[in-house]
Amino acid sequence: MRIAKACLAVLLSAFLLAGCSDQKAGTPAPTPIAGPGASAPAAIPEGEGFDFYVLSLSWSPSYCEAEGEDANRQQCAAGRPYAFVVHGLWPQFERGYPQDCDTRERDVPDERLRALYDVMPSAGLIRHEWRKHGACSGLTQADYFDVLRKARGKVEIPRQYRRISDYLTLAPGEAERAFLQANPGMAADGVAVTCDRRYLREVRICMTRDLGFRACPEVDRRDCRLGKVVMPPVRG
Repeated sequence: MRIAKACLAVLLSAFLLAGCSDQKAGTPAPTPIAGPGASAPAAIPEGEGFDFYVLSLSWSPSYCEAEGEDANRQQCAAGRPYAFVVHGLWPQFERGYPQDCDTRERDVPDERLRALYDVMPSAGLIRHEWRKHGACSGLTQADYFDVLRKARGKVEIPRQYRRISDYLTLAPGEAERAFLQANPGMAADGVAVTCDRRYLREVRICMTRDLGFRACPEVDRRDCRLGKVVMPPVRG
C-alpha cells in the first residue's frame, strides 16, 4: 500500500511539472469562462415617458435649396457637401408626441456641439432638437445624443443616395423601397418619405426605445403624396 501511494505521488508530481513546463514553453493557459460578473457590451440608454422614436433624416440639399436665404449657413454655405443628415430623434406616443419638456440642461456645451457636427451640421439645429424633443426622452443630454448617434448608425443609406451629382427626379416610393432594401428588418409601414411642393425633404424611420425597427401607422400615413419629387445634387 505504501509503495502504491509513493508511486501515485511520483506520477502526480511528474504531471504537475509537465504542466508547468508546457506553460513556460508558451502553451497558453485555458481561457476562463466569463462568469456573472463579467463586463457585457454597453447597453443603449433607454428613455422613458414615450412609446418609440422617429429618426428623421433630412436630405440637406433639399433643405438648403428650398429655404434659400433663410437656410442655416453653417449647414448650407458653399463647400459643405452634406447629403442625408440627422434632423432629429423624436420621442413619440402611438398617437401624437411630447415636446418642450422641462429640463435643467437648457444649453448644449460647445464640446458636445462639435462632436455632433458630422451627423448634425448645425449648432442651432442641435440646440433646438434637444429642447423640443430630446428633453422629453427621459435621458440626460449626454445619453440622448449618444442614443441619437447610435440610431443613425443603425440605418444604412442606400448607395445611390449617398452622393448625387445632378438633379434627380423620382417617385417617393422609390426612395422608400431603396431604404427598405438596404435595411433588412425595417418595417414597410415603419418608414415615411416626406416632401414639400417639389423636393424630397426627409426620410423618417420608426425605432423602438432600444433602436430596433418597428411599425408606426400614424407616421407612415404622413408619406409624401406627390407622384414625383426632386432631390437636388450635393454641392462641393
